[in-house]
Amino acid sequence: MKSLLLSLLLFLSISFRTFADEGMWLPILLQSLNEKEMQDMGFRLTAEDIYSINHGSMKDAVVLFGGGCTAEIVSDQGLILTNHHCGYGSIQSHSSVEFDYLTDGFWAMSKEQELSNPGLKATILVRMEDVTAQILKHITPGMTETQRQEAIKKASSSIESEAVKDTHYSAQVKSFYYGNEFYLMVYEVFEDVRLVGAPPSSIGKFGGDTDNWMWPRHTGDFSVFRIYANKDNEPAAYSKSNVPYKPKYSFPISLKGVKEDDFTFVFGYPGTTEHFTVSEGVKNITEEENPIAIGLRRMRMDVMEKYMKTDPAIRIQYASKLAGVANYWKKMIGESLGIRQWNGINRKKAFENDFMETLHKNPAAMEKYGSLLATMNETYSKLEPYSLAFIYFYEGAYSIEAFRYAYGFRTYVDECIADPSSDKLPSMREKLQTSADGFFKNYHQEIDAEIAALILPQLRNMGNSFLPEWWTKLDSKYAGDWQKATDYIYSSSVFVNADNVKKFLSMKPKKVKKVIASDPIYQLANGFFDSYFDKISPGRDLYGAELDSLYRIYVAALRELKVSDRFYPDANSTLRVAYGKVKGFEAADAVYYKYYTTADGILTKEDPGIADYYVDPKLKQMVQNKDYGRYADVDGTLHTGFIATNHTTGGNSGSPVLNADGQLIGINFDRVWQGTMSDLMFDPGKCRNVSLDIRYCLWVIDKYAGAGYLIDEMKIVK
Repeated sequence: MKSLLLSLLLFLSISFRTFADEGMWLPILLQSLNEKEMQDMGFRLTAEDIYSINHGSMKDAVVLFGGGCTAEIVSDQGLILTNHHCGYGSIQSHSSVEFDYLTDGFWAMSKEQELSNPGLKATILVRMEDVTAQILKHITPGMTETQRQEAIKKASSSIESEAVKDTHYSAQVKSFYYGNEFYLMVYEVFEDVRLVGAPPSSIGKFGGDTDNWMWPRHTGDFSVFRIYANKDNEPAAYSKSNVPYKPKYSFPISLKGVKEDDFTFVFGYPGTTEHFTVSEGVKNITEEENPIAIGLRRMRMDVMEKYMKTDPAIRIQYASKLAGVANYWKKMIGESLGIRQWNGINRKKAFENDFMETLHKNPAAMEKYGSLLATMNETYSKLEPYSLAFIYFYEGAYSIEAFRYAYGFRTYVDECIADPSSDKLPSMREKLQTSADGFFKNYHQEIDAEIAALILPQLRNMGNSFLPEWWTKLDSKYAGDWQKATDYIYSSSVFVNADNVKKFLSMKPKKVKKVIASDPIYQLANGFFDSYFDKISPGRDLYGAELDSLYRIYVAALRELKVSDRFYPDANSTLRVAYGKVKGFEAADAVYYKYYTTADGILTKEDPGIADYYVDPKLKQMVQNKDYGRYADVDGTLHTGFIATNHTTGGNSGSPVLNADGQLIGINFDRVWQGTMSDLMFDPGKCRNVSLDIRYCLWVIDKYAGAGYLIDEMKIVK
């Protein structure tokens, strides 16, 4: 019997095996879990070189950039590199028709010319610590899920407060493995981050949405910023007296390039993965939720693109918006396709069948976990209508700009109605007027109205119980003709015009109540948001929490049954290491992609009739002249990008890609379309991260932009 059980456990572990290139590993655990494998694969350093609290290490040069990207420190003066698409919002904020930095690029030729970016933060990990025991000692048998979460929240808050006592640091306790483990993260957060340089979009976005998530790539996807600190080298709000930050560590940069099967690793802040998801969950995501979101995003993109072609001002207004919509539109298409081609759902089902077979041979485990998968599937069925309603709300109603904007007046309107003489109203008006200036700077009514006319009829698929009264009333009044309904909506609202908003804010509270009662945008927006908060969100939260608790048990079962010799937690925007090798891949039958691209491919792709493939004349001439200098590869070409088997996801954008000696060789910026399924399942044959070759980045800075003084700050290894 014991022998049979061991055989079944071995079979199950093979089904659930972690591939050598798979995983997003906590740097604090590298020494015990990964160091030997990394060294066997070619890594020439130690885990202590990557993460140390005793001396400067690589972790001190990895930056959480803004809220969802990574950057790396490359000089002893706080210079950082990240992706162009990560810095895009900052570049856009400084752009105008007169100074079109998106189109023309921007380069500060001295520190005095660097541009401040209010709200942009650079966060560096000071240390991480396993606090699982400190958290779980507060959990007792018989606790409800709500009680459990409250106890965890209280214990986490206490740990965080103690960790940053008498320091300028911030702290956060994060849950791992669905609440089976907890780690404390202590950070240093810098608030003065200045734009130093960015290539023109014809370089930084070359290939545009056409090439997004694709390979081969020739995108110079980088931008340059600098972290500033006070005279004590500590974080401070923007001030002219601040000085460049002096880091504990900065990455040396290699000009040696890469060859196939070279060891590489990515160090960054991956956002979200769901690799423990059972088959029913994968099916819901890839066959139900993704197709809805893909269709709704395509509608918005078509309208934006149409208007952006007609007016340079509109192009600037909507450039960042379009990029944000298109990014995950294409990702979702690739994810669903990848799961289908890899037969991912059936692979998950096969694993679940093996899991149940193992339980049947172990009475104690069967008693404990036997009903788990069935309960999870039942809970997914209960969750489904709320999940689909949320997709329609978030990708539909919430995507209409005027709706989101109008909802921002809710508190003010409620105050006007509840207490017309409230002393809060003047300051509320002032804030709303300030927000109006920012909103209408990048708003075009015709685009929003045309999107609304396409989106609003689709929302009937939310289901009658989730649709607000005003939607139903308009649908009936206009007999389902949402073009006519939208014409009425946008011609009868104060929230689509800056002057009307200003007049609205000057009205007496009683007039506000009267105007708002018949304003279709305000009423629709509030109806959809009320539906979300009162109906959709409670259902999602209820069954989502049930699933989280079930996944906590499921993951505990997998670990108890030792279905793998090691586990890695899902990404959750904490610092991780992923490692693999430089390697091409078979994209389709008889189609094999090699591991690198060159600048010659830029000229091959050039097409004056397609904006995504416009080539800057200066760059074209330099490429034709082979004016590469020391940045040329040994083959005489300028390499622009490479792919490797590192496991990455959103949030890894801008991450340093490092060689076996810990030297910077690239900047991660994408995944291949065929492998975007890696958030759910990792296919070692298809999953590849896409990196900008650091030599192309440096060549653009030095030779193309003439900003060689920035190169002088860096430690270049030949």
